[in-house]
Amino acid sequence: MNIEQLRKFCLSLPGATEDIKWGADLCFCVGEKMFCVTGADSVKSGMSLKCTPEKFAELIERDGIDPAAYVGRYKWVRIENLDAVSPDELKSLIKTSYQLVFDKLPPKTKKAIAG
Repeated sequence: MNIEQLRKFCLSLPGATEDIKWGADLCFCVGEKMFCVTGADSVKSGMSLKCTPEKFAELIERDGIDPAAYVGRYKWVRIENLDAVSPDELKSLIKTSYQLVFDKLPPKTKKAIAG
């Protein structure tokens, strides 16, 4: 998945927005909360996303995937090598991350996004 494919996929999720944070990180958010982070120019630098506790434990056992810096304790992983996951699995992981973040939003925000 290249940067444009990632942007198209993430922005197709309801209420998703994008923003550049910390100078060089492209962050995809829902309700102003991040669900996926990658390099602003390329996904070759890897990406970070939120997982369920079970999936987190499974993923960090793979080569090229580690707990994300600063937010690993919140079950975020850093997929350094995108070859560690298939394109379909990556899409599923992004959707799950989006849903985990969406589910924690305040009811009023969720209602506004859901329409």
